[in-house]
Amino acid sequence: ALITGAGSGIGRCAAQLFSRAGAAVAALDQEAEGARRTADGILAAGGRATALVADVRDEAAITAAVGTVLDTFGGVDVLYNNAGVVLGGTVLTTSDDEWERCWSVNVMGTVVCSRAVVPHLGPGAAIVNTASVAAHVGVHELAAYTAAKGAIVALTRSMAVDLAPLGIRVNAVSPGTVVTPMSERMILARGGGDRAAGIAATVPEYPIGRLGEPEEIANVALFLAGPGASFVTGVTVAADGGMTAQ
Repeated sequence: ALITGAGSGIGRCAAQLFSRAGAAVAALDQEAEGARRTADGILAAGGRATALVADVRDEAAITAAVGTVLDTFGGVDVLYNNAGVVLGGTVLTTSDDEWERCWSVNVMGTVVCSRAVVPHLGPGAAIVNTASVAAHVGVHELAAYTAAKGAIVALTRSMAVDLAPLGIRVNAVSPGTVVTPMSERMILARGGGDRAAGIAATVPEYPIGRLGEPEEIANVALFLAGPGASFVTGVTVAADGGMTAQ
């Protein structure tokens, strides 16, 4: 299983969970230290793992990383396109550079990684993309992010149709707000620098009455990647504590 954004948060939890389920894990992140810690933790627990350092926007680096996966493990069966970035702002206040970064990491990063991995996938393989509840509902001051994640939902459907003849399934998971280093910045901003205030302002959006944990999203990704979802392709599963049910 090649997992991007595996150096922290949901990606790290997914790497650990996939390993416990029996997968060899290639933990890819643009931060070398995070990728190494994830891989070392899996190795220390008796699993198989390797750390890869690459920016998902860098096609040459991703192609080289996939080559390392093939050399190390002999193949690849699962791609979890988890790497992403959140940038705040409205359509008026988001700069061109912020629009480009949000699109290039969240959307083109998924495209680049998929393009590098798909030729090495066989029947029964699976791709899981990370979307967001922001793809399904309007979220205040997240214009670029919501647009990018909406594109992931549409891309997932298209990929599923295109790759079905190859026996490859493609699905997505749409997390709600999960307690991770990436969401921490958003929570602090929402609370004016006060974390407790930010959480208090966010929790009412979720009928379940709390924010999500990384393991809860990783479990959905593991299901979508595994044999239990063998007849599931082209769908986006909202793991959002009921936010989109309202």
